Amino acid sequence: MAISLLLAGSDVIDGDPMVIGAAIAAVVYATLRAFRPIIYNNDTASLLRVMGDVALHVCLVSMTGFWASPLAFTLINAVVVAGFARGFAFAMRVATTCALSVSAASLVVAGRTPSSLREAMTWSGLILLVAAVAGQGRRLSGEAERERVLALDRLGRLADANALLFSLHRVAQTLPASLDMSDVLDSTVNRLRGLVDFDSVAVLLLDDTDGAWQVVRNEGCHVPVRIPTDDLPHGLQEAILSGTVEHRRELEGPDAGFDSRARSGMYATLSARGAVMGLIAVEARSAGGFQRRDADLLAGFVPPLALALDNARWFARLRTVGADEERTRIARDLHDRIGQSLAYLAFELDRIITRHGEGDDLGPALDHLRDDVRGVIREVRDTLYDLRTDVSEDSSLAEILGRYADRVSDRTALHFTINAEHGSRLPLLQEREMWRIAQEAITNIERHARARNVDITWECDGERATITVADDGVGFEAGRSGRLDSYGMLGMRERASSIGAALDVRSTPGHGTSVTCMLDPARPARPSPDPLNGGARR
Repeated sequence: MAISLLLAGSDVIDGDPMVIGAAIAAVVYATLRAFRPIIYNNDTASLLRVMGDVALHVCLVSMTGFWASPLAFTLINAVVVAGFARGFAFAMRVATTCALSVSAASLVVAGRTPSSLREAMTWSGLILLVAAVAGQGRRLSGEAERERVLALDRLGRLADANALLFSLHRVAQTLPASLDMSDVLDSTVNRLRGLVDFDSVAVLLLDDTDGAWQVVRNEGCHVPVRIPTDDLPHGLQEAILSGTVEHRRELEGPDAGFDSRARSGMYATLSARGAVMGLIAVEARSAGGFQRRDADLLAGFVPPLALALDNARWFARLRTVGADEERTRIARDLHDRIGQSLAYLAFELDRIITRHGEGDDLGPALDHLRDDVRGVIREVRDTLYDLRTDVSEDSSLAEILGRYADRVSDRTALHFTINAEHGSRLPLLQEREMWRIAQEAITNIERHARARNVDITWECDGERATITVADDGVGFEAGRSGRLDSYGMLGMRERASSIGAALDVRSTPGHGTSVTCMLDPARPARPSPDPLNGGARR
């Protein structure tokens, strides 16, 4: 446009009305298009605007001298717009039409002289060349735009996937970490609330005894404690049949959910070990309250939740069995330690009664009996204190070892040397089992080893740990230590196995005993050598 106005300057100064009018029209139109450019939307209206732009400039050029017109360069702009609007083929057709229209009119008016033919061919070639460049530019820019759109779309999907995977990773890390049902359910609701906006939630577990569903957690709705399958909301029944997340955008009438005010919901099954063991219902009080992304989030949330709940359920069952076994062990400890003392007191009382019948002086015997009773009371107190002593969040295994060794030293002649790291700690459940193994080993030394010195070593880096309890006592020979659990070996092996640790017991008569428990997640636990059945070695 600027070049055309410069070329038209002399004609404007000379007062050529045709050039002045055409120049004014071109300037006004260019100004309009500067504020309201042609936007091609691949429809008829857009095509008409492009063709109108071309026709206007053809008319202006034809009115002001054809190819000799000072406004001939504006025709290039029109061809470029057409090329970028619809591509190479359209640009070539428009350029050909423009060149033929202006050239034909020019040759008719000026005649077919060599100069006019040369001028028409020159401008026609230029217009076609510009059209070819514009069309190719349109193709390249179109491909670049498509790549940009695809890249942005891919980036958006990756961002959504990243957010989803991050959320699911946090869920997968957190949910299976606890083996307590209440902790798992609390964590479930908190994590789910961070992923999805909802008004009510219910988690149900299958009761294998009668096939009913037991509600273990519900918020925002009133639900019976036990629900037969036929009384479940339709969304949950469909989820059981399909095995996928059921997304209900509208809940009403027979399709209502747990919450009578709910208008939308998501329902899914919790599967573990190849079978459905639970259900989860998430509901909102607004129609269309959940989007497809929410359903995808719930679908990714369900597997770790099912694993955590199944672990907690089985751990509760094992804990019941373990409690029975622990009661048996405590009863055996009480029998071995306190039972013998009480039996001795009974024999002493019988002896005193016999001496009383014979008229003997009972003063010294009663004094001795009083001391024995005090000793039994102290032994009961120590036993109960030992049973209550345990590793906790505030008391590490290293601290408990020190305090326990001090108490044993006070009541025995044992001298303890403890080399324990006080920095890193294991998860609480693992550290407790390591402590119980060490406690059982110390108890064995106290009762049977006739040792004078005990060396305890505790090493831990937060994942791997080793504890060793060694004495300089009498030791024992393989296969000659009485009943299977007389030295508590069975209990120690079971505790080590429960946390995936290896137990190594070495003993030789006259050279003491060493008990080592090694926990290394990177290395599977090997069967512990059984010193009571031919497995001891030095």
